[in-house]
Amino acid sequence: MAMEAYTSKYPDKIHTDLLSDARQTCYKARDAFYACLEKESNIKANEIAAVGLLYPVECKKTREFYEKVCRRTWVTHFERKYCTKKRALQTLLDDNESKKAAGVYV
Repeated sequence: MAMEAYTSKYPDKIHTDLLSDARQTCYKARDAFYACLEKESNIKANEIAAVGLLYPVECKKTREFYEKVCRRTWVTHFERKYCTKKRALQTLLDDNESKKAAGVYV
């Protein structure tokens, strides 16, 4: 509320300090959510996020805070990035396993 009052007095001024603080808060919330996701990776995921990312109910509170402090477009971007990274890693692991099964070692 205080930020809104301050920014409404100076609508044409860009408040880089406020933007930087908001960005850092978002990054911390994102990191906490994905840390929870990795920590609880052995638990069956039953909650659905924006781009189809599944996460366990144990991470619901960190997810809610993450969605609250980050812009929706950022959340979607970070989720797509995370899913792409996980798929690439899984493909790499699957590829190495298939090569080992075939007797080919890199």
